[in-house]
Amino acid sequence: MSSTDEAGGSGAPEQLAFIRETVRRAKPRTWLGAQRAEHLPVARVLVDKGLLHLDQFFDYAVPANLADDAVPGVRVRVRFGARVVNGRREGGELHDGFIVERRAASDYAGPLAPLAQVLSPEPVLTPELLRLCRTVADRYAGTLADVLQLAVPPRHAKAEAEPSPPALAPPAAPEPGSWSRYPQGPDYLTALADGHAPRAVWTALPGPTWPQEIARAVAATLAGGRGALVVLPDGRSTARVDEALTDLLGGGRHATLAADLGPKERYRRWLAVSRGSVRAAVGTRATMFAPVRDLGLVVVWSDGDGSHSDPRAPHPHVRDVALLRAAEEGAAVLLGGLAVTVEGAQLVNTGWARPLAAERATVREVAPRVRTVSDLDQARDAAAQAARLPSIAWQVARDALASGPVLIQVPRRGYVPRLACGRCRHPARCRHCEGPLEAASAAEPLRCGWCGEAEASWHCTECGSFRLRAQVVGARRTAEELGKAFPRIPVRTSGRDAVLLSVPAEPALVISTPGAEPVAEGGYAAALLLDGWALLSRPDLRAGEETLRLWLTAAGLVRPAAEGGTVVVVAEPSARPVQALVRWDPAGHAAIELEERAQLHFPPVSRMASVTGSPAAVEDLLGLVRLPEGADVLGPVPVPGGRGEEVERALLRVPPGQGSALAAALKAAQIARIALRTPDPVKVRIDPLDIG
Repeated sequence: MSSTDEAGGSGAPEQLAFIRETVRRAKPRTWLGAQRAEHLPVARVLVDKGLLHLDQFFDYAVPANLADDAVPGVRVRVRFGARVVNGRREGGELHDGFIVERRAASDYAGPLAPLAQVLSPEPVLTPELLRLCRTVADRYAGTLADVLQLAVPPRHAKAEAEPSPPALAPPAAPEPGSWSRYPQGPDYLTALADGHAPRAVWTALPGPTWPQEIARAVAATLAGGRGALVVLPDGRSTARVDEALTDLLGGGRHATLAADLGPKERYRRWLAVSRGSVRAAVGTRATMFAPVRDLGLVVVWSDGDGSHSDPRAPHPHVRDVALLRAAEEGAAVLLGGLAVTVEGAQLVNTGWARPLAAERATVREVAPRVRTVSDLDQARDAAAQAARLPSIAWQVARDALASGPVLIQVPRRGYVPRLACGRCRHPARCRHCEGPLEAASAAEPLRCGWCGEAEASWHCTECGSFRLRAQVVGARRTAEELGKAFPRIPVRTSGRDAVLLSVPAEPALVISTPGAEPVAEGGYAAALLLDGWALLSRPDLRAGEETLRLWLTAAGLVRPAAEGGTVVVVAEPSARPVQALVRWDPAGHAAIELEERAQLHFPPVSRMASVTGSPAAVEDLLGLVRLPEGADVLGPVPVPGGRGEEVERALLRVPPGQGSALAAALKAAQIARIALRTPDPVKVRIDPLDIG
């Protein structure tokens, strides 16, 4: 220290300010020498490490000064990896965690490290939520810490400091409304209001009323004094149900947990649910873990949508979590959508749930007319060559534009997402990574869809030709061509880059990729479903089921046939999904699919897991795993998408009732690889959506 500092000169205030700032930023110190709590001096903590071999609870000592705040469910900070020095634990890295239990003594014989800090006195991890997360982690061969990251949002101190409003009294039971169109609909609402737990697979009628029907089911549950949970695939459908609930019940009775709210507002609403201020929660995927008090109803809309499967480990699916939660808490289930998944058909087939559907006469009254155009008809049609529209589709669009907007569904986004040689039809590939080349527009150079490298001088490596042809035409190219075919009609596009929520009732062409269709005021006058082969020909077990779901979602926005609503689907008329669309029979399609899956021993009749990685890593894990009796190993086989690296995948299949044993075996094998310090990672996914 300089003489000026010693004398208290001008450097002293700067030094003091520096010391204060250092103290303010310092990490919490490990408690040393302080008194332990007299009552329940041990805290069992879930440390947020997220490692498979550390998926357990750890005991910590509770200092007396933290005893009042260190209650089960609160967030804490602890030192992990501390060493024993002179009979006590010191050092280690600071990690966040949750207290799951206070105990009188520990099972561990050595000295315990103390809690470093109670981050918040708010108990956010309820016993019910902890049990659910543990069940989900075991089902999907994951860690409890990973599931809790999906279930409990990050803390926001300002939101936590604000009090939640008092809970409102239960509302009156609603009238059946449009539920009267379903023979079992009014009885289902009555059962909810009376406190029962009916379980139904709901085949919703086409049209705009399904958000109001969900709202009435929630209102009936609230009238019975219980809570409700609604999970939807995207923000647009969430907004529609939010509006329907507000119109029916007013404000203050439900919380919408949308991702675009921002961290403070979303956490504030989550706390209102956790504290019991509101008894209903509505939102997308993460809402499946919302801590609703006295849960009486779980609603999952469009459970076949891929958005319901979480991309983060351990990849839980909303439908499975909802069923687990309903069984654990004795809640009713409403698994609904315009389409019926094979999993829904399995629930009905086993008797776990009952079908909830309208009579065929009612379906014919509200569904649009469906017409088919085969690929062969399109190839012979000169009009289709000029504007990508067969004559039938062009005529339907022209007539419909006189009374309203026309929806045109195109399976692929972009301009020309897939190219091939114009002479030999060999796919156009990137010279750097072998990825597919695509055209962003007519004026821009070709670019690789994987690495993004531009390709200015492509030529075919097979025949040397410089000519290209489009294998698949995207939404932007379709909009360009249809704009020329209907020059005085406005053209709107809706896709990943810009999704429209709604369009007015005035005539317009609305070009949309699947899942991005906006709602039209009064319904669309017609819908054209183009390039059906691109959806049906995907090498996936679920291709037919997923194609029908996407078609029904678009066709459900069209006016009834009595009002002139028409749907034209360009696909092979004899294909099963096409016939199901023409008859508007999603339940029948799902039942046939389930029967075929049972013959092939594929999910949901069996349980399955995928193991993906380098060939050496997959072989290593398969050599370590101890599969349950009756398990089958399919593969391994090469899979695309490796970006220049060789990737393989194996499918592991077990009979019904062996899913838990399969998950436990895969988790144990992963832990063994960690212990052996095997470098190459392997991605394990239970119940994968894409099984080829």
